[in-house]
Amino acid sequence: MSILKSALLYTALSVMANTALADPAALEALREGDMRKLTFHSEPLPGSDVTFMGQDGSEMTLSNYQGKYVAINFWATWCAPCRKEMPQLADLQSQLGGDEFEVVTIATGRNPKPAMEAFFDDIGVDNLPLHTDERQNLARSLGVLGLPVTLIVDPDGNEIARLQGDADWSSDSAVAIVEALIAELAS
Repeated sequence: MSILKSALLYTALSVMANTALADPAALEALREGDMRKLTFHSEPLPGSDVTFMGQDGSEMTLSNYQGKYVAINFWATWCAPCRKEMPQLADLQSQLGGDEFEVVTIATGRNPKPAMEAFFDDIGVDNLPLHTDERQNLARSLGVLGLPVTLIVDPDGNEIARLQGDADWSSDSAVAIVEALIAELAS
């Protein structure tokens, strides 16, 4: 990471250490490259309690991830940009996934499980969940209009940021943003 990026991360962490919620301006300062498309909301937006189908076939809600930051990626097997960004989301999960942060992938619309498994096999992803939102109820409740879309959700289940389209989620900028959020939980 460059000296400038390190300085920006340090500044963002210092600012956020003195506030209860993430400071959107400090996080926005970390956005470079594809992450410039990531829009932080001035105030958190309410999440959703609409159910979706977990990888194991059980009903889930976003409250299953309460207590950690989550990057929720809505995707589909037919989506070419999804194919491009999914390995980068998998890299982000490998680097930073754990008790404070997780990448959650939810296939929205008609995506048969064999097609989803083949999609992940083709692109070499084996560490992300194959959750589904077949009727797009969750996606609609969160205002997802196109694919891919990635939402950043805070530990209370509120949306704090959104990125429409694909992005390099394994970039230094994406990692710095997630590290800043994780550091906020530790403070």
